Amino acid sequence: MGGVLADQQCERATDGPWTEPVAASTSLAFVVCALVIVLLARRTGSVGRVLPFAMLVAGVGIGSFVEHGPDPVWSDVAHDLPLLATLAFLGADAVADLSGRSRSWWWWAVPTIALVPLVVLAPRPGDLAQGVVAVAAVLLTVERARAFPELRPRTAWALGLLVVGATAGTMAREGWPLCDPSSPWQGHGLWHLLAAVALLVLAPTVGHVGRAVTG
Repeated sequence: MGGVLADQQCERATDGPWTEPVAASTSLAFVVCALVIVLLARRTGSVGRVLPFAMLVAGVGIGSFVEHGPDPVWSDVAHDLPLLATLAFLGADAVADLSGRSRSWWWWAVPTIALVPLVVLAPRPGDLAQGVVAVAAVLLTVERARAFPELRPRTAWALGLLVVGATAGTMAREGWPLCDPSSPWQGHGLWHLLAAVALLVLAPTVGHVGRAVTG
């Protein structure tokens, strides 16, 4: 993640073309998982349903690669906006399912665009806003799984992967016990891998329309 969190990563920056080689290379897991999402959707004829989500997941990987790789001055924006859009998309998709309505693109695009000035002009508050959106997306996804039992296994697996990845990433940040700047095994890289797989696991729930369980 950019801004505040990027300052606390453990991997030692290099003078090569990739500032943080491990974090940069593992960022590409999002792109790989996005391709897998589309390929699996082709088997079930649901490409149109998941394609926007797959494109956002790929965008997360590309933006993360830009930040951890060449790291230009605009890397925070390249990193944060696709992630914000992906989180907003998941929240909007859950709201649509819970309310029995069709998801509209502006449900997730408008909040993302509204946060652009904050991300660009105030990176630290932008990180906090990103955290708020993430919490909202998780809570809505959990509520959706509560309402639709058929979504519970995938939701549980996805959240479990995110918890393990976030724990590993936190424990390996600067000043934490698992931080080893020279190691090829970086907690932030593991976070990338597990988060990408979590989004892959969650992909079949996108666009779900079902009958909610009440009571």
